[in-house]
Amino acid sequence: SIAAALVLLATTGILLCPAVSAFSAATTSATSSTNHQAQPVGGILILDHLNINHEKGRHDLLKAFYFDFLRCAVDPRKEENIAKGSKTLWANVGASQFHLPEGKPDAQVFDGLITLSYPNLDGLRERYTDKSIRSILDGTKFRVEDTGDDAMHITDPWGSQFKIIAGGEGEKKDPRGVQKGASSEGLSMPDLTVYVPPGSNFAGIGRFYDAVLGAPTLDCDDASCSISVGPRQTLTFAAHPGGSDAPISHDDLRDEGEIEGKPHYLSNYGPHISMYVADLRKCYDKASALGLCYVNPRFKRRSYNAEEAIDECMFRCLDIVDPEDVSAGPILKLEHEIRSVVKRDGSKYKSCTFDDIPEGCMV
Repeated sequence: SIAAALVLLATTGILLCPAVSAFSAATTSATSSTNHQAQPVGGILILDHLNINHEKGRHDLLKAFYFDFLRCAVDPRKEENIAKGSKTLWANVGASQFHLPEGKPDAQVFDGLITLSYPNLDGLRERYTDKSIRSILDGTKFRVEDTGDDAMHITDPWGSQFKIIAGGEGEKKDPRGVQKGASSEGLSMPDLTVYVPPGSNFAGIGRFYDAVLGAPTLDCDDASCSISVGPRQTLTFAAHPGGSDAPISHDDLRDEGEIEGKPHYLSNYGPHISMYVADLRKCYDKASALGLCYVNPRFKRRSYNAEEAIDECMFRCLDIVDPEDVSAGPILKLEHEIRSVVKRDGSKYKSCTFDDIPEGCMV
């Protein structure tokens, strides 16, 4: 049987846990992330958002799933696009959110598992039988698997997978703040699991987050790796449950020409994750030293050097590499938007979800 003992490496802040399957890794991470008294927090303070494209021209599906069924809150900063019936919408769930731009033209299917926490599942069960919602979502890939306990597995209209767990509000809701606008029914995004090919260098993934972003590894074995991205959140990398034959892609790189006077980068139309860190300059310097800083021409905010990163309160990485074996190349490509809580003058960045600046934040 699998040993239950946990070994805490005090000198590194890394918590090593016994082996778990790819699917149970997501469950374990989502559950353990609520135990904020036991979970160490490093340089990453919160996983702010997941950016995935929706199918162009199908705001009806987007609204029916995220707002009518999941009861995410419409972020007021993009609310005007509801009336337009096009362009990007932001769907809030507690302190985190989904950024949902239009595809070109197709929707993205996230290769992973998105875990959301709710006070209970009663509302979701009731809305699943709502004819007005089902009339829009029927005929798509929308599915609900209700196990009858405190968990539901949901497929969105395009195939992305969600796990909904029930739990007490005090355990799941982030006390540091919520996204702008009305309250969502969901409390938080306690875990985001990213699927990778079986046999991937999971220890190397953990070393990347430790070396570049100062984030401790909570669990790591030969099938998964779970990273602390805040007191109640985890970012998990797990072997795809479909095995080595399952197609996996987290990037969509396109050459859209050069920007005059700037280094050339390919645009990425794949999904990306956004997180806030305590020390942006330190993270930038660590990423730059490994040759990992990336500029996505798709977005207007671009940081070509450390000073521009400070001015923009962000920079991006695309490649996850093992710092101990950089020459081996990327373990995977997954775009990270790495944000600063504070601006150059020490004030809080306007989009940061926190009510107050956490202790230790700097530029």
